[in-house]
Amino acid sequence: MKMHMPRMRKLRRNLKLKPPGTAPETLVADPAAPKPHVSAIGYGGLRAGTGSKTEHREIDGATIEQVRALRGEFARVWVNVDGLGDAEVVRSLGELFGLHKLALEDVLSTHQRAKADEFDDHLFIVIREPSFTPTGEPASSRIPGQFDTDQISMFLGSDFVVTFQEMRGDCLDPVRARIRQCRGRICTSGPDFLVYSILDAIVDSYFPVLEAFGERLEDLESQAVESPSTRTVHQIHAIKRELLVMRRTVWPAREAISSLVRDESPLVGPETRVYMRDAYDHMVQLIDILENYRELGSDLMDIYISSQSHRLNEVMKVLTVLATLFMPLTFIVGVYGMNFDRSSPYGMPELGWKYGYPLVWAIMLSVSGGMLVWFWRRGWIGPGGWGR
Repeated sequence: MKMHMPRMRKLRRNLKLKPPGTAPETLVADPAAPKPHVSAIGYGGLRAGTGSKTEHREIDGATIEQVRALRGEFARVWVNVDGLGDAEVVRSLGELFGLHKLALEDVLSTHQRAKADEFDDHLFIVIREPSFTPTGEPASSRIPGQFDTDQISMFLGSDFVVTFQEMRGDCLDPVRARIRQCRGRICTSGPDFLVYSILDAIVDSYFPVLEAFGERLEDLESQAVESPSTRTVHQIHAIKRELLVMRRTVWPAREAISSLVRDESPLVGPETRVYMRDAYDHMVQLIDILENYRELGSDLMDIYISSQSHRLNEVMKVLTVLATLFMPLTFIVGVYGMNFDRSSPYGMPELGWKYGYPLVWAIMLSVSGGMLVWFWRRGWIGPGGWGR
């Protein structure tokens, strides 16, 4: 439960913002969320009468008025908002682009499942991007903390794309670079291709995380076989929980991308739908790898239990062999420790014999050596026995 606490606290905080019975379309921002930072990029050619020669223009820290002017200048515009701590910014952008208030309400509720909803003149898409929550433990070079996800909400219109993100910092820098350099189809295609590029970048960002999980699973497999410990059990449970979080994230995302491929919409052209199908194939591949890793995580617990049982059996075998070796020795020592009077004709003559003590030692060593040889020939000790 300790590993789930940050996620559960965020979910409870979101639920408390809007008590039961709150009217629909009510926009309430989380006061603990980062304040919004708005950036905008105009690209894809100029509108008639603008008189500008630039192919694209980017504004970092844009105001609503600057976004409105940029939309009036360029054929297409991408507005990105990092941080959801101010509902007024979300409301203003919604009014500027004509976004449905129910969708804006879902933007501020950051516990949404991935989905794709169609409204009259725009599409609303929710997908979750991989992120990591610090755990207080030394971070691995491959995974810097506990796996988590951040919500990215996208609105697709005829000439715009608006994205809302929980936190600043994402995997979309390659998409921005292609717009700045006007490389590929992104500048000549409609905003639907930009949405595909964003979705494709988010899907691809899961693969390095899966690769890191695979390396962790290999390390845990070695630990479970060679040196199983209580820490190994905790690490196995932790990675199984994180893989479950990823599964709960990517399965709805697959359905959302599938609906964009399957359902015809005037906002998603036939050519872009072909590219969406490629993103869907990547998502299916991602799910296949994820399911294999989840099965491997379950097998790791069986490997750990088998290793512990094997180690316990080896310990019990060693103790049994040692106890068996001492049983005849204890019998001999017990017999000669009775100390009957040797004056009796039925007493122990060896008690008065000067070689009696070395003889008893010779008998005990011979018995022990004979038993060890017998154990070795039976395969109970030596190669393949408890010594391995």
